[in-house]
Amino acid sequence: MTAEIRPVTVLFEADRLILELHHDSEGAYHAFPGEGGPGEGAGGGSIGVPRVALSLAEALHARIRPAGAAETVLRAWAQGAAPRGPVALVDPAAEEPVRVRAGAVVIRDGAVLLIRFTEEGDGPHYEIPGGGVEAGETPQEAALRELGEETGLAGTVGPELARVWKDGRHEHYFLVSATGEVGPPETLDNYGGTPVWVPVERLPATPLWPRRLSWRIEHWHRTGWPGRPAELADSITELGPPCGW
Repeated sequence: MTAEIRPVTVLFEADRLILELHHDSEGAYHAFPGEGGPGEGAGGGSIGVPRVALSLAEALHARIRPAGAAETVLRAWAQGAAPRGPVALVDPAAEEPVRVRAGAVVIRDGAVLLIRFTEEGDGPHYEIPGGGVEAGETPQEAALRELGEETGLAGTVGPELARVWKDGRHEHYFLVSATGEVGPPETLDNYGGTPVWVPVERLPATPLWPRRLSWRIEHWHRTGWPGRPAELADSITELGPPCGW
């Protein structure tokens, strides 16, 4: 993701992030002052747009645009150094993706189905079953096809949980109700990975890619799935350290 020179205005009042409240066809979303609407007022915000003050806990689960700038702010805030002032505008949603990916979040008996990869000299890392959306496919269709190819399971697509922008890719993750059992290794196409069931409660500490989605799945599993997809930019490359933003 390439940062534009034009900065995003970041405002805090009493340890709360000040954002504008906007709406689109999917419902409410938040934007930094002056970034979400047509025209600006004297105070730097969009004309006639209400503002809200969010705590860190609230902001972590809000749809904040642009997603790249939101990642920068939330990462710093969660680590105890909330930025106050301008932050470079990074909006991966405004760029044509180099690849569209779809993934299937399958949970059964308190465990989530992941693909484990182990490289020589490194510990394992995990990915959500999924892959590239092919020509003529919807992301939902791709999620089911990839699930079958990588694990041998069939399924029914539920709600979209998250849209993640990662290294030029636009990724869609769906909750999938799957049937059957994991197939024999020789029948699967998962690039040398191994399907494994990992307890959902361990996800926050699991080196799972995309990193910013791991703890959210565990949270949603306990508290309820989101009514609209989370929108996340994920520039994290090192999967070992914990991520709570």
